[in-house]
Amino acid sequence: MNSSLRRATVPDDYPRLVEVWRSAVDATHDFLASADRTAIEAELIPSYFPNVTLHVVEQNGRIVGFSGVAGTMLEMLFVDAGARGAGVGTTLLHHAVSRLGVTLVDVNEQNDHAVGFYLHQGFSVTGRSEFDGDGRPYPLLHLSTAP
Repeated sequence: MNSSLRRATVPDDYPRLVEVWRSAVDATHDFLASADRTAIEAELIPSYFPNVTLHVVEQNGRIVGFSGVAGTMLEMLFVDAGARGAGVGTTLLHHAVSRLGVTLVDVNEQNDHAVGFYLHQGFSVTGRSEFDGDGRPYPLLHLSTAP
């Protein structure tokens, strides 16, 4: 399979990024209320994507995952459900850490797979919040690569 990583073409890639987000969230965020999922999705293009540096992984010319970075914070990393377990997330994370200087990430505490992924990749839990960044009742774990 031909795989490549590149900077997102903004805003041309946005519709596909929303599709990848939806697929990933459907596969991993069963704790998310439907109304909250809809509200978050509605903010992706106007609010979230423009405020991060986006990179994508393509397989055979199709975007299968993306990351969004702001400063040293990995703000988002999503992999299409059909591409999970194929190294897409690892590729995006390694790029974010080694090329973009990422040392921090917040992850939904209820997303066991993501928590395990980041811990396996060398992050450690440094704190916890009862609510997500928008005040919704989804606890976040704060992780860091710093000792």
